[in-house]
Amino acid sequence: MPYLPILAFACVYVGATLAWDLPPLVGVAYVVTSLTCFVAYALDKSAARHGGWRTPERTLLVLGLVGGWPGALLAQQWLRHKSSKRAFRRMFWTTVAANVGGFVYVSARLAAPA
Repeated sequence: MPYLPILAFACVYVGATLAWDLPPLVGVAYVVTSLTCFVAYALDKSAARHGGWRTPERTLLVLGLVGGWPGALLAQQWLRHKSSKRAFRRMFWTTVAANVGGFVYVSARLAAPA
């Protein structure tokens, strides 16, 4: 069940690509930001274990907002990081909704005739 949002977004992405002929660079951007976000979560988890400098939660949320949320969701599941802090999770899902809504809005606007 935790992977359902990623699968749902993949369907939205494919639908938007078919409907509005999105350039492949959009998908590449999501993959790159997701990998970056996953690494940021992993580094923060390591710092939490070893008492090192922590990545601010705001930074993690912004990375998710700009498209890295699939990587963040995988990191939360696989690394068990930021998965139990309720306030963070609430803000995380807010950023996911904002990103997906923004993706659909911008994709539709780019495809609209001038």
